[in-house]
Amino acid sequence: MKTLFAILFCGSLVSVNAQETNPVQKIGYAESDYIVSLLPEFKRLDSELKTHASQLENQLKAKYDDYQAKLKAYQSMPANTPDAIKADKERELAGLQQNIEKFKQDAQSSYQKKQADLMDPIYKKIGKAIEDVAKENGYTLIIQPQLANGGDILLYNDEKYNISDLVLKKLGVTPAPLAPAPAK
Repeated sequence: MKTLFAILFCGSLVSVNAQETNPVQKIGYAESDYIVSLLPEFKRLDSELKTHASQLENQLKAKYDDYQAKLKAYQSMPANTPDAIKADKERELAGLQQNIEKFKQDAQSSYQKKQADLMDPIYKKIGKAIEDVAKENGYTLIIQPQLANGGDILLYNDEKYNISDLVLKKLGVTPAPLAPAPAK
């Protein structure tokens, strides 16, 4: 028991000593999704991504339509069709199915690569602006309030420490006006 008390006492002394030697830290947060959504170049990139996705979907639809037509032709073959011809058509259909599945995977990879290629410069630009705003305003730490998959990091946040609008101004974008609070 005395050992536990001694450890706790020493820990509290170290904590008090650390507080005396370390200055107060100013922590803020920035909502990168909000910032990205208001950048003019995001609208152009989003349109480019949608065009790319549409092209991939059209190619997939053409492959699927070809498969459906050949499947229908196979199913409508007369009962007395030789087994060799049926087997050849079955191999062709199986090959088309494999090609469709491979195309789906390749299309998803292509879309993700295109998205990363287009968004990377924007995120770097935002990162630099966040860094500049943090330095200009004396922040020692800036955090993102939400994880990429939608989970929250902050359990409470005071809006006065949200630097998102300052970052937008640094990037030359006028922040969106705040919506009035709903009446209670």
